[in-house]
Order: sequence, then C-alpha cells, then structure tokens
Amino acid sequence: MQIITFKITDEDAIHARPATILVNTANKYKSEVFAEASGRKVTMKSLLGVLSLGLEKGDTITFIAKGEDEAEVIAAFEEIFVREGLGIVHD
Repeated sequence: MQIITFKITDEDAIHARPATILVNTANKYKSEVFAEASGRKVTMKSLLGVLSLGLEKGDTITFIAKGEDEAEVIAAFEEIFVREGLGIVHD
C-alpha cells in the first residue's frame, strides 16, 4: 500500500479539469486507488466520486493505492499535483 497526502493550495481546488486528469491517470493503472478527504473515501476511478468530495483551498486529500503498480500511480499523482499547481505534499 502506498499513501500520500496533499494540502490543496489552488484557489479553484480540484475542479472538473484536474479531477478528470487524476481520474484518467488512475484508470491507466491496475491498482485500486482511493481518495480520502473530510471523512469520506471515494474511488479515484470515478469522476463523480472525486467531484463529490467538494474540496476547497486549504483542505487535505489523501491518496491510497493498493496493487501491483501502486508506487507508480502515487508518483503520477504527485507529478500531476506539482505540474497543475494543485497543492503541496502534507505531512
């Protein structure tokens, strides 16, 4: 299992465009990938699930990957967060 948490720094948070990028990325991997935020857990392979989190600037989101390519999907999510300016790694 691989886990990474981000603090959202983008004013627009995770709206439709970056959510679509994250979901499309998750769907390229065999691992199960989930997001946890505000006490809710959703699959990262569903756009509606991700958008239902209603994330805002300052919120934290934790990604959990389980499976044969779990490290790769977490690395891909980290690259997307940096490239898109969505947030920073949160301890």
